[in-house]
Amino acid sequence: MAPNADLAPAIASHRFGLSQISLASVGKDPRDWVLGQLRNPALLDTAGLPDSAQVTELMRDLRKNADPRSEERKRLREGNLLALRRRWQHQIESTTPVYERWVAFWANHFTVAATKGATQGMVWPFENEAIRPHATGRFATLLRASTVHPGMLLYLDNAQSIGPDSRAGQRRARGLNENLARELLELHTVGVHAGYTQNDVRELARLLTGWTTGRAEQSGAGFVPALHDPGSKTVMGRRYAQGPDALDAVLNDLARHPATATHLAEKLARHFVADDPPPALVQAVARRFRDTDGDLQQTADALFGHELAWAPHRPGKARRPEELLLSAHRLLQMPMGTPEREVAALTGMGQPMGRAPSPQGWPDRQDDWLGPDALLKRVEWAVAMGRSAGSLADARRLADLSWGPMLSGETRTQIARAESGAQALTLLLASPEFQRR
Repeated sequence: MAPNADLAPAIASHRFGLSQISLASVGKDPRDWVLGQLRNPALLDTAGLPDSAQVTELMRDLRKNADPRSEERKRLREGNLLALRRRWQHQIESTTPVYERWVAFWANHFTVAATKGATQGMVWPFENEAIRPHATGRFATLLRASTVHPGMLLYLDNAQSIGPDSRAGQRRARGLNENLARELLELHTVGVHAGYTQNDVRELARLLTGWTTGRAEQSGAGFVPALHDPGSKTVMGRRYAQGPDALDAVLNDLARHPATATHLAEKLARHFVADDPPPALVQAVARRFRDTDGDLQQTADALFGHELAWAPHRPGKARRPEELLLSAHRLLQMPMGTPEREVAALTGMGQPMGRAPSPQGWPDRQDDWLGPDALLKRVEWAVAMGRSAGSLADARRLADLSWGPMLSGETRTQIARAESGAQALTLLLASPEFQRR
């Protein structure tokens, strides 16, 4: 049993999951409830959803037809909405919401955003193909799948990177692009404080040349020798020979670097526990990551199995807007309708779906989500949800069932005094207990 036995079921449900209707569903061992989900997750059915190869072909056709009302653009938009709706409905109905939070963390860590034309349809195929299949395997495997996915190669411009001394580089004006190499070091692996240099970034960019997508002869991503910069490269003191095999070598070395363990442990603890996580928790997670050669299942066990992850703290971390939406639908057992309205609401609260503001992904500190305007938008969303769904559940009873002893006396009193079901639900959704985890 996790520490703080009275509060542990609520912590499991709301801090680590996406809110259970009743804490009784967590069972007598909240820690086992959490960890069991990562060992045996309910998987998303991706049948019939657009994949990266289909999106690549669609983008080729789209480049030939610039009409904004074209059939290709319509199919691209419909594919995105279908994938988002399927994903949301799965997360609402899932019996393993902690696993869904785990997947979302890694999808955000390896951000691909639809903020440029080439990636308009790649966000959800990237998550389905690169993240979900590898989220509880070895980090090196997840790292490779993410790095060479067409979505990442396009988003961070490696698809257009050409070795200056390659055969293609000697014939073209375009040259080396360092974006993917820089983010691999700064964001995806060792972190900004690991001591790498600009020369390391450039050498890694040279090593990555040749890995591309979208060429006429390609159905996905692959290595094109004519684009690869010849000669050996040295990254963070290690030498790599030219050619495609260098990719696995450098990614394995980066995955095993001690700084990577610390960087990932800090991000995991910050996301799931607190903006400023306890150093002892970070150290324990990093140690397990190192000791198991980046086994993400074991890393999760170290995180969710540590007593410091279960320490109660008020007011708790702010939920991202998408988490508000998913948790509300789970609590109300309310199916997701057409996603356009929800997308608009999330955009208003600062989280336009699939369009993270930078390769750093969505921020994880509460100051980034709880500014005055953002708080107003959250209240407006709660009011709208209360009006549309106030008859679906007794908010007073739901608050007791879902939060139990974690529900404050003030929130309990406000909900009890509500003049209508709609107002009671609005007060619950706007409460600190719901807005934070």
